[in-house]
Amino acid sequence: MKAITLAAAATMFVAGPVSAQTSDWTGLYAGGRVGYAATSLNSKARVLFDRNLDGSFGDTITTATGANAFSPGFCNGVANGVRPGDNCNTDTDGLDYAVHAGGDVQFGRLVVGGLIEYGRSDVASSVTAFSTTPASYTLTREMRGTLGARARLGYDLGGVLPYVTAGVVRARVRSSFATSNTANAFATQNERGKANGYRAGAGFEKRFGPLSIGALYLFTNVRDDDFRVDVSRGTAPLTNPFLLGNAAGTQFRRSDTRFKTHAANLTASFRF
Repeated sequence: MKAITLAAAATMFVAGPVSAQTSDWTGLYAGGRVGYAATSLNSKARVLFDRNLDGSFGDTITTATGANAFSPGFCNGVANGVRPGDNCNTDTDGLDYAVHAGGDVQFGRLVVGGLIEYGRSDVASSVTAFSTTPASYTLTREMRGTLGARARLGYDLGGVLPYVTAGVVRARVRSSFATSNTANAFATQNERGKANGYRAGAGFEKRFGPLSIGALYLFTNVRDDDFRVDVSRGTAPLTNPFLLGNAAGTQFRRSDTRFKTHAANLTASFRF
């Protein structure tokens, strides 16, 4: 909602009066954008377990008595304690910015073009599982640098160009794990990876001579499902729930395989 509100405010500020005459948007341009990004909250996110290490996730981790060891449940965010009642901090939203270069060709009032961009989003998303021990287990992903290419389709309103845009994006994702469990041993796999996906949105630009200023909303959706946490015995007894399915331990991952963000940006480009 913050991202959408920012985009709306920027639209009212920058758009101003619209001329009935057409402008010439044909040519190359370079510039950047800066704004605010937020994660797309997934209230159904969970931690999935592979208790017998057969590569299939979704197993129930049980205690020696057969009870569900994770019956306390899950939360979106970083745990403030070892019980669900301690609540979780919400996902981290933050700065979003990029530099870009592209070109447009105008046909009457229709403007067709494309651009490439490199940027960064300071956004993190976490999910926490709570066990009956009690203990907490938090998996966090952060979106770092992004490299993308987008097509644009706009309609000239005379100095103002509203447009829609869509394309592909490749993101650097950093994952991490934290737990209050000090008995078992934990190891992580694929903490740093590349995630591919798409990016789409809408915006507008207003011409001021060779300079164009505008606002842009972007939705980013990349596939991120490689991060794993391996749990082994450590100092825990053989009756430990993580060892009952397989003495070698248990593996777990996030249930949500897509990393989604919303961003509202102000844009500026110099047109050659």
